[in-house]
Amino acid sequence: MKITRAEFIKSARWPRQYPPATMPEIAFVGRSNVGKSSLINALAGRKNLAKTSNTPGRTQLINFFAINEKMFFVDLPGYGFAKVPLSVKKDWGKMIETYLRERRSLCLVVFILDIRRDPREDDLSLLNWLEHYRIPCLYVLTKSDKLSGNQANTRQRAIEKALGPSSRAVLFSAKTKKGKDEVLQFIDEHLKTVFKKILTD
Repeated sequence: MKITRAEFIKSARWPRQYPPATMPEIAFVGRSNVGKSSLINALAGRKNLAKTSNTPGRTQLINFFAINEKMFFVDLPGYGFAKVPLSVKKDWGKMIETYLRERRSLCLVVFILDIRRDPREDDLSLLNWLEHYRIPCLYVLTKSDKLSGNQANTRQRAIEKALGPSSRAVLFSAKTKKGKDEVLQFIDEHLKTVFKKILTD
């Protein structure tokens, strides 16, 4: 799959503010400052489609981007160590959970982890929640350029083991674009499967 058109549609907090569910949606989730926006920009081939920042917690709303007029990429607020008030963190949690639980056009979650960090309790809790609701996931390990090839492979195996049996993750770097084609191919093949299932149901 090649992305030739990508545009920001709107930011939202609650379902009544979401754009109409006219296309399948790919949601990007992960801890604060893990590289969600950089991944979206790299996939779309745009430098500033999604706003990036070195400050954890910059993304505070759910951001919708139309891709090739065929799907939405959805950038969800990061969770974890963002230096924001506890009340704001609670709102973010409710916002994310409401979207993931209620958005019927959601067909895939891209679960993003920093390759240099082991999955933490909140990562695994979200993973268990997604499994409970049977929401398909693609695991992406960002910032792989920060490690040597052998180090990256070792970290990949360790994280996959922590995520659970049969878990497979894609190594990605926003700097070198490593893994970009693999992520796009996975999304393309997953959407084809989704459409085929819709036609046969």
